[in-house]
Amino acid sequence: MFEEYLENKLSEIDGAGLLRKLRLISSNPSAKIIIGDKEYINFSSNNYLDLAGNEEINKAASQAALQYGAGGASSRLVGGNFQVHKMLEGSLASFKNKKACLVFPSGYQTNVGVISALAQKSDNACIVMDKLNHASLWDGAKLSGCRIFVYEHCDMNSLESVLKRTKDYKLKLAVTESVFSMDGDIAPLAQFARLCRNYGAVSMIDEAHCSGIFGKNGSGLDEEIGADADIIIGTLSKAFGVQGGFVCGGQKLIDYLINKSRAFIYTTAISPVIAAAALKSLEIIIKSDSKRKLLLSNAQYLRDKLKSLGFDAGNSQTQIIPVITGSLSNTQRVADMLMKNGIFAPAIKPPTVPEGRSRIRISLTSAHTKEDLDKLIKELK
Repeated sequence: MFEEYLENKLSEIDGAGLLRKLRLISSNPSAKIIIGDKEYINFSSNNYLDLAGNEEINKAASQAALQYGAGGASSRLVGGNFQVHKMLEGSLASFKNKKACLVFPSGYQTNVGVISALAQKSDNACIVMDKLNHASLWDGAKLSGCRIFVYEHCDMNSLESVLKRTKDYKLKLAVTESVFSMDGDIAPLAQFARLCRNYGAVSMIDEAHCSGIFGKNGSGLDEEIGADADIIIGTLSKAFGVQGGFVCGGQKLIDYLINKSRAFIYTTAISPVIAAAALKSLEIIIKSDSKRKLLLSNAQYLRDKLKSLGFDAGNSQTQIIPVITGSLSNTQRVADMLMKNGIFAPAIKPPTVPEGRSRIRISLTSAHTKEDLDKLIKELK
């Protein structure tokens, strides 16, 4: 009965054109990848600074494996708290210009663990969310059980209107991404943070897709714009080329999360190997101005070319560039055509994006060449 139930559910998903399948990649996730026995130009990776597989990072990971072993072995509150964790957290806090930091095993876990711990329904708290926030932020908000207020995407008039309705709540947690993962646009962070201060809300910015790319030494848009949000979320899984997530803020915030975040308390520590790799990656990121400039220059080049050909690239301002194709059938046809011609850029469909807004999400890295971009433009044309 159970197998039949699952088969029917999968048939429903397949019938709607939404069935997802895994592809096996047998190479480093750089600008070129191997799938099966064929090489493809890879426009699907968040490896923005091409650090996954970097030799210095690999060496740091190897040395940590010899010193600590490969696994965290325990919750950090029990027996899994290593010196390298403390070193990484101290460096990340300085990088984000905050007092303290806490590292989680994944970015998803960070968002779910921070939001659900901070906003408690029993404490008369509420959460204010941008309509297009990432699924991990929404899952954390839903898990909290608190009232969720939604404002229109990047619309600060809408945010102010919502904040006015939250005056009776003891804690108001307002959350936005800085760079939105499916559209590549940038939130008006200075106005966001200012409105939060004016209405007594705690401001939280998820910098997953801008850490390493924007700001002084890659520190992010919060620093570049001068928003000075109360809480900064980051990831080690994108520009860092490693894995994990982190939250930066005041020391009391971190102390509270250590005691109240179930996603931190009840999980094995991030591997010391990964922590050492991330620490080395951070050293490299700080010195990677040329890579940042190349990446953003290439993104502007590609955006201009796509728009000149009449493609809808949304409001992208970053290394993430959507080619919005609309229907499921259109999007899958484009993705299949690109794959046939040596370009890996999978179709992005609902529920990841809204109905009617399916797309090819182009994700650039500093390893892409102008020839790679021109090949993509030629095939799309």
